[in-house]
Order: sequence, then C-alpha cells, then structure tokens
Amino acid sequence: MAEGVIPQEEKRGIRWGRLAIWGVVAAVLVFLTIGLINAFATQPTEGKAPDFTLETYDGQSITLSDLRGQVVVVNFWASWCGPCAEEAPDLEQAWRDYRDQGVMFLGVDYVDSEAKALAYLERHDITYPNGPDLGTRISDAYNIRGVPETFVINRKGEVTFFAMAPITYEQLSAEIEKALAQ
Repeated sequence: MAEGVIPQEEKRGIRWGRLAIWGVVAAVLVFLTIGLINAFATQPTEGKAPDFTLETYDGQSITLSDLRGQVVVVNFWASWCGPCAEEAPDLEQAWRDYRDQGVMFLGVDYVDSEAKALAYLERHDITYPNGPDLGTRISDAYNIRGVPETFVINRKGEVTFFAMAPITYEQLSAEIEKALAQ
C-alpha cells in the first residue's frame, strides 16, 4: 500500500467518529437551548392557567381544570418562608370570606417536609386545601421563582392576576372581586 493512503475501513471509522462527535455537539446545543428557554420563561400572567392535579395533605385529589366555573386562588408557599407566614392570615381570611361565593383556594407547598408543612398549616389555622408539590412539577409549570407567589384564575381558567410577593387581604380581595365580575 502506498504511503499516506488511508485504507477504506479506516476512512469509514473516521467518518462515523466525526458523525458521533457532531451528534453529541448537537445534543448539547439542544439541551442548552431548552435550559435557556426555561431560565428566561416567566410566570403566566394572562391566558390559560397550566393545569395540574394537587394531592392534598388530607387525601383529596384536586384538578384545576375540574374547578372551571369557579374563581381559583393558587398560592405557592413553604413552611420555611417568612413572608409566607406573614401573608397566611390574610389568605385564610379571604378563603373564609369568599368560599361561599364560588371561590376556591389551593395551597401548593413548595420544597418542604410534610411534618413541617402540617405544623405550619396548624399554626396558621389554614383550612383551605393544601398539598405538596412533589417533584416541583406544579411550580415548574408555573415557572415560580420563589415563595410566596399567588395566582388568581377566573371562571374560564385564565390567569387574571399574579403576585411575586406576600399579598394582603385588600389586594387579594380586589383581585377576587375583579375575577368574580368577569
């Protein structure tokens, strides 16, 4: 064989090696792109609310889309969150004032232990349905950045309000009234 000539089998091996490298590079670029899209995604502030099913601490299974026709307040919280404790009495009071007017509250416990979450609910006398966000699937769907975060969803299942801070009774009441009027 002449010097500098690469045998045919070796050429095929080189081609497959290059293809494999380009395949890996393409896969890495796809994953980076998806990561960047998710990193810059924002919480839904209008349009259809992402659907989810919450398994509550008391054994209920509540699916958001099954609540269509009601105004729904979704609050993301955690027992370790100081601002969550600050807004807890206002959320509970709003629940008690509006639950007979076609308004449902759902508490989504974010990255927490069940024992601490249950103690938090008892300490703050929270009576509306609450459950853990196992695997952060609900918070990922809502692109939450921290807790507390609160969403108001109208009767058609659309987000009408979003707060990325502790919410007061007055703020929440005003947003619930707007959603009820739609």
